[in-house]
Amino acid sequence: MKNLLNTTLLRRAFALSTLAMAAVLMVLVSGCANTDQAAGGDSSDKRPTIGFVQTGDLSDWRKAHTQSVKDAAKAAGYDLKFADGQAKLENQVKAVSSFISQGVDAIIIAPLEVSGWDNVLEKAKKRNIPVLILDRQVEVEDDSLYVTYIGADTYNEGILAAKWLVEKVDGKAKVVELQGSQGASPTINRRDSFREVIKDHPEIEIIASQAADYELTKAKEVMEAILKAKGDEIEVVYAHNDYMALGAIQAIEEAGKKPGTDIMVVSIDGMKSAFEALVAGKLNCTVECNPLQGPKAMEAIAKILAGNTEGMPKKQMVLDKVFDQSNAAEEIGNRQY
Repeated sequence: MKNLLNTTLLRRAFALSTLAMAAVLMVLVSGCANTDQAAGGDSSDKRPTIGFVQTGDLSDWRKAHTQSVKDAAKAAGYDLKFADGQAKLENQVKAVSSFISQGVDAIIIAPLEVSGWDNVLEKAKKRNIPVLILDRQVEVEDDSLYVTYIGADTYNEGILAAKWLVEKVDGKAKVVELQGSQGASPTINRRDSFREVIKDHPEIEIIASQAADYELTKAKEVMEAILKAKGDEIEVVYAHNDYMALGAIQAIEEAGKKPGTDIMVVSIDGMKSAFEALVAGKLNCTVECNPLQGPKAMEAIAKILAGNTEGMPKKQMVLDKVFDQSNAAEEIGNRQY
């Protein structure tokens, strides 16, 4: 009888132990499931993460460009990670490498210079992270390293500026050129295309050409030196952007000459400050380079993330316009940058 009682008790203890172990296992499994959900969540709720590497923050144009991308990303529901290259190529490359390490879903680059991108873009390709080039172009040995380029046709901008000038000066002028940052695609394109047009007009002569890095203060200093050397010869200033044109205008005024009258000033960008100079008669022409490229970039990103890139062009150009003193007043109220 005692042995039977002991056996019964042992059986009950074993059953209770088994039930307890099962309950513990259920709690553990449930806990693991909750942890996975908290960490990753429903994949349909996960926002795509986009890394955006900007050149820097040196002008109102660039600020408007950055804000356009941020606003468009927010509207599209993306988690945008932003990196400011601070006008240094090495900073931009490091930022791209960091985004690759973080495993972002896509990367947008506004490259400071055309070269120096092959290695880091190869890393992105190996990690299956698509890259979109924005605003400025790159030159790589393998163009499959990026999906598409979206930006202004900076080569055409130089053509438009030159054609406007040829018509206004009847094919005769002595020109000072203020170039942008050396190695940047807009600088190369705006320089080469301008020359492509004026080569058919031998009486339009570039008598001085110097880089001022798209900066107002530096352009003023450069223009001051050129005015001292060639002041009586200069008839036109062709600046690769509005900031440099505004710097040149200051130098011309301080030299006792009238910008827009004594010396014509032609530039590119179409900033509101340039329109103010047009209305004041100090600037003669600006070719628009629209910085509001965010919405078009996010449309492309959506297609890229969906794997819907068939038929997507390698270059997607933003259309630009020419403005001068004849139409500036009616347009100035529409400027957002």
